[in-house]
Amino acid sequence: MEKLSFDYEDNVRRLDDLLGVGRCCDLVNRDLRIGGRRARVWVVDGYGCDQILERMCALWLGLKPETVATMTRMEDFLSNHVSFLEANVAEDLEEITTAVLLGKTLLIIDGLRGGALIDVKNYPSRSVSEPADGKVLRGAHDGFVEALIPNLALLRRRIRDPKLTIKGLQAGEHSRTDIALCYLEDRADPELVEELHQKIQAISARSLSMGQESVMEAICPRQWYNPFPTVRCTERPDAAAACVLEGSVVVMVDNSPVAMIFPSSLFDFTQEANDFYFPPLVGTYLRLVRVVVFIMSLLITPVWYLLVSVPGRLPDWLSFLAYPQPCALSLFAQLLVVEFMIDVLKLASLSTPDALANSFSMLGALILGDFAVQASWLSPEVLVYMAFVSVAAFAQPSYELGYAFKLLRVVLLFLCYLFDMAGFVVGLLGILLMVATTKPVAGRGYLYPLIPFNAKAMRRLLFREPISRDNT
Repeated sequence: MEKLSFDYEDNVRRLDDLLGVGRCCDLVNRDLRIGGRRARVWVVDGYGCDQILERMCALWLGLKPETVATMTRMEDFLSNHVSFLEANVAEDLEEITTAVLLGKTLLIIDGLRGGALIDVKNYPSRSVSEPADGKVLRGAHDGFVEALIPNLALLRRRIRDPKLTIKGLQAGEHSRTDIALCYLEDRADPELVEELHQKIQAISARSLSMGQESVMEAICPRQWYNPFPTVRCTERPDAAAACVLEGSVVVMVDNSPVAMIFPSSLFDFTQEANDFYFPPLVGTYLRLVRVVVFIMSLLITPVWYLLVSVPGRLPDWLSFLAYPQPCALSLFAQLLVVEFMIDVLKLASLSTPDALANSFSMLGALILGDFAVQASWLSPEVLVYMAFVSVAAFAQPSYELGYAFKLLRVVLLFLCYLFDMAGFVVGLLGILLMVATTKPVAGRGYLYPLIPFNAKAMRRLLFREPISRDNT
């Protein structure tokens, strides 16, 4: 572990080399004379607040030699001539380099041991506008941003409790990403906090450039074949604050507007912020509708295929389902083609400029609708059922869970095509087994509070209860 020496010129040379002075155009440095002594300042352009740095430099340049003549430690200078609150002294070169690249301003003075790290950074950031995937009709319309400190401030604004604990960690060999664990000291499970702390410290990735997704994949149990999400995410400060107040641990990652909530079970994904901005009866109705529709999105096309693929299997009381019209493609091929085309349209919509969004929507509707039916490629019945499936996928807040159900629906459809009714039964049993064996990152289990059973917790997840002391 290299440290700063008493040789000023040697310190300047080593710091210039470590920080990239001369090869990085955004690394700004400036030589000063402070009380007759040589001094040097380093800061990354775009991070430092110009007004604060100008005021501090003006103060330092006005110091007389006798003011700093007796000083031998940087701590003495910091205590007397640095008014900014977020400042500390460091001697370790690696710590100093990381701090400067994170946005802090470094000051060294000839004859004073150590370097002063002054946190006057001002990260470029967008406004705290409402997230696109968590909109509510009523309630707060702010959202997390890509900077960690403003996100912590949004959380602290809602939880004004001295027991709110925020632990700062770093991970990533090259990115050295800041990570924060947020929890209430008297509500969170200490074993859960310690487990998450150890998992994050054990991350050995070189970079966490994808924010929360990189952290999630680094700490999640390895189950590549399992599509079910094991971590619930939110971009809403009110949702994150409510989870913290109920005893959960929220993990935030710098450069990401997404907060991860631990522990998370399958039933946690049935909740949405809109449920709590309506009266309990309406919120319960919305939640139950969401659950029923989501289960139907998994089963409706495989069940319909089983009923109409064999003549005479459709019972009279389900005659309104009707048999599909004859087309150039088989019923199984039609369902797969539409599943594929819907995903293609979703991917294309992400890359479509806003100015062309309306034209793209019209073109997609014509391709999948009128043109396909007129060309006898697809039957209207297939389009109706697949339209319901597509709409149902947007009725719940987790895209990860939506795609998990989509993949399982396609697998279930394949099994029905290959093995008929036996394939459907085996597929359902396989899905149940996969859910039961899903390993959560931390907590009591993926099916909690069903397994192990907790009646009170299960009731709160399925039904929207009134706000009370323990239900936030």
